[in-house]
Amino acid sequence: MFERSLSIIAIALSVIVAAGFYLFATDEFNRASTKQTDVLAGYELADPTPAGERQREQRNSNAREYIDDANDVLLKPFAGVAESGTRWGQRIVPTMLGLILYGFVLGYIARFAKGRGKPSPLRFAPNRG
Repeated sequence: MFERSLSIIAIALSVIVAAGFYLFATDEFNRASTKQTDVLAGYELADPTPAGERQREQRNSNAREYIDDANDVLLKPFAGVAESGTRWGQRIVPTMLGLILYGFVLGYIARFAKGRGKPSPLRFAPNRG
């Protein structure tokens, strides 16, 4: 039961991180004309500034804002890793680290927990000798 719950959590967190990056990429392609003002506000960072957060809230729908807020929380531990560089780098690096942690590591722990606690068939085989 624990491993099933952990697997579901790993998948859900990975989907949120991937959806957040997908929405960021879509915005980048759609907003070529307003790029400079968005850079100044800082809305596109994995850990946005307060002004950037308010600007993003005004521009996005409620559903989109829930995804962005969840993505901000999940990527906050990795936001400082790629502070310099392009906006794409500032999003790709935390996204990849988030997917590794939430998808791969939690998935591995879930698979490990599934096999743990079950007796090995060789250890408890009847003695036929």
